[in-house]
Amino acid sequence: MSGDDAASRTVRVGAVEIACRVDGPRHAPALVLAGSLGTTFAMWDEQVAALRGRYRIVRFDARGHGGSGTPAGPYTIDELGGDLVGVLDALGIGSASLCGLSLGAMVVMWVATHAPERVERLVLACGAPELGPAAPWHERARAVRRDGTASLFPALAARWFTPGFAARAPATLARVRAMLESCSAEGYAACCDAIAGTDLSDDVRSIRAETLVVAAASDPVVPPRAALALAEAVPGAALAVLADASHLANLEQPTAFTAALAGHLGGDVAARGEATRRAVLGDRHVERAHERTTELTASFQDLLTRYAWGELWGREGLDRRTRSAVTIAMLVALGRLDELALHVAGGVRNGLERDEIAEILLHAAAYCGHPAANAAFAVAGDALRELREQDEGSR
Repeated sequence: MSGDDAASRTVRVGAVEIACRVDGPRHAPALVLAGSLGTTFAMWDEQVAALRGRYRIVRFDARGHGGSGTPAGPYTIDELGGDLVGVLDALGIGSASLCGLSLGAMVVMWVATHAPERVERLVLACGAPELGPAAPWHERARAVRRDGTASLFPALAARWFTPGFAARAPATLARVRAMLESCSAEGYAACCDAIAGTDLSDDVRSIRAETLVVAAASDPVVPPRAALALAEAVPGAALAVLADASHLANLEQPTAFTAALAGHLGGDVAARGEATRRAVLGDRHVERAHERTTELTASFQDLLTRYAWGELWGREGLDRRTRSAVTIAMLVALGRLDELALHVAGGVRNGLERDEIAEILLHAAAYCGHPAANAAFAVAGDALRELREQDEGSR
């Protein structure tokens, strides 16, 4: 669509070329996502897929990472924070909501305290104002300059994800490894030096943007107690702790992370809608819908999530079980057999018994016609059979 951005580009910030990508409607509220040490802006793909219909989302690679330039180090948090402000300037964005994870959280903390007029809302994920003694960071910098970024992966993967995640999500692990290996050794090391020299503990007490601190229950880098301390230091900040996640929580628990992010940004209805849609139609269908979302359909998907799933399905007048029954009957009447299969399965998830679904279809035969009910029985039979096979396969 002509009103949408969806492009990767490079902008010059001082003497450094910064790679960035913009997705979403041009006139939507701006949201900037700042990533972790050793990753690229691709780490935010799942969040962008869910939110690009509502926000103009800006992602960028930190200097020395991904497609950005690698000036000689060491770097400082002033330089890294200045890069983010420079990206906003280059894109003509006056103010934005900022979300940063790990090193990215440090970067957006710096912006919130040094350029508060540029910040609307703030999300600090798996981050802290300072990350331990300087010596281990300088040692890591020396090691990566000597051995390269790939040498770090085994140790980092054990800290970034909970045990067993690699077996459950090998594709995600491979993506993360590729991101790490795309970072230059000097760029990664110079960012380690920046972390070593950063302590924003006093600065964060001056943050005035509405802030959400997101922690991961199993994060060894920034454990929940450290996240709680940050939330207590930032005036009025809220805290959300994600279960079954470690340091790269947005990748390990993308749905829960995105819901927390969307809720804080004022997207409570969208977050509710996403959760309801997944509960009724199943994660697999919703993920496929996100994968098929294009610039053309993003706004429609957002409308569907907020209006149908967030508002109508969220009303208190009817419970989900009853809404499933009504929806099945209407789909039979309209002949929407492709959607009927989804909602038959959704009805079972919402507590409808198979016999009750049969009664709904019998009732439809009287009011919608025998041919419509006959086709619906065939579709419902296939959907229920597939559910039964899935149940048997999971035992």
